[in-house]
Amino acid sequence: MYDRYQQQALSTRLGIPLIYGIDAVHGHNNVKGATIFPHNIGMGATRNTELMERVGRATAEEVIATGLNWTFSPCIAVARDERWGRTYESFGEDPTLVAEMGAAVIRGYQSARLDDYRIIATAKHYLGDGGTAYGTGVNGGIDQGDMQVDEETLRSIHLTPYIAAVNVWVGSVMASYSSWNGQKMHGNRYLLTEVLKGELGFQGFVDSDWQAIDQLPGDYRSDVKTAINAGIDMVMVPYEYITFIETLRDLVESGQVPMERIDDAVRRILTAKFELGLFEHPYASRDFFDRVGSAEHRELARQAVRESLVLLKNAGNLLPLPKNLSRIVVTGRNANDIGNQCGGWTITWQGRSGRITTGTTILEAIQNAVSPGTTVIYSRDGSGAEGADVGIAVIGETPYAEFEGDSDNLRLAPADVNAIENLRAAGVPVVVIIVSGRPLIIEPELAKWDAVVAAWLPGTEGQGVADVLFGDYAPTGKLPCSWPRSVDPIPINVDDAEYDPLFPYGFGLHYSD
Repeated sequence: MYDRYQQQALSTRLGIPLIYGIDAVHGHNNVKGATIFPHNIGMGATRNTELMERVGRATAEEVIATGLNWTFSPCIAVARDERWGRTYESFGEDPTLVAEMGAAVIRGYQSARLDDYRIIATAKHYLGDGGTAYGTGVNGGIDQGDMQVDEETLRSIHLTPYIAAVNVWVGSVMASYSSWNGQKMHGNRYLLTEVLKGELGFQGFVDSDWQAIDQLPGDYRSDVKTAINAGIDMVMVPYEYITFIETLRDLVESGQVPMERIDDAVRRILTAKFELGLFEHPYASRDFFDRVGSAEHRELARQAVRESLVLLKNAGNLLPLPKNLSRIVVTGRNANDIGNQCGGWTITWQGRSGRITTGTTILEAIQNAVSPGTTVIYSRDGSGAEGADVGIAVIGETPYAEFEGDSDNLRLAPADVNAIENLRAAGVPVVVIIVSGRPLIIEPELAKWDAVVAAWLPGTEGQGVADVLFGDYAPTGKLPCSWPRSVDPIPINVDDAEYDPLFPYGFGLHYSD
């Protein structure tokens, strides 16, 4: 597909090759069979910038292997409200953590080379998408909402990761759907041009989000004029591109968009294409297919999974489990579902449950880890656990993305609670593994559970979960966000004047604790 597009571009009068972007946000996640790494919230729990850089490099190699040259990643939003459906796309609630992890993965993306092929990264979504107010977004949610803060807060929290991204020469920045005090970011010349390009010295190009200029006030002609004059260099127009081209041309010819603004945008985009080597190597290479989903990359993802796990409770030192137990009962909707493990932005925009790609579920990982004499039984609802040595419940969320995941109800699903209650009724110790894109409300049930592990959205390599459960590796993850007691105090963040979380930012037990 990419080569067909490129062939058409090169047949035009100037023969300028296309740059082609893809949402490779936790691995090359649109490609079936690719390695799917933990989403950013899990990577934030690792605190491991060197690992993050290696993950970025591996992802870039898989992107290059399919011919593409640009990723719409990383999201360096500072997520300040767990009700946001994009919380898992953030590295956490602390701007310093987000800045360090974001810069690391950008270095990984942009330093990857396969022969003369490479990709560029995108820092998104500029600016403040993680700080919008609940009730101001799509359908009364938070996504694409309004950030209602002063400029000092905007700079100290939300601009910090972009300073780090510009300092490592990120190739592009994507503007946010969201607003700042009522003004849409896609039309904010002060932040896009004066701050980003001027004050910070950003040398790459600014691209819009999907159909985002259409949300600017006024008619379509006004939308195009406002966005381009504000500093948008490349516009993501999925459908009415002919109308866009005709409209922009007329705006330039009538003097409403200065030619200097067009020259600046073109110069920035052409520079990126030259730096990528697209004029010398416009077509995909077929030489790197073996990088996609390779054993090396899957082993790296497995390491990322085990380092992302956060041990929240371990009563009586139940964990790590011996591998030679007689009988283990595994329950829960997320125990044997690779789609649920991966979350949104996997194969499809929203992701979906089921065997959507190649990988190891947590159930399969447990079966692989135990001794040959151990019986592992899967009971989706937790029934039949009598006589088992331990019950492992893998619960949490099912896939979602963007505003579809906005929610002011972060309580556990009744099916999850019932499955755990069935284990307890059988009188077995209970280990709970939470597969989710954000903290869930667990305080009402927590006292009934013996051990609890936050596994976030680990991706395709569930064996990393078993590595920690059975003691091959100790848990090292630390919470990248505060874990609330209930929905009522959300948003809750470590720098709040009144701060009483269930588990504080940075919390994480070790087996020695």
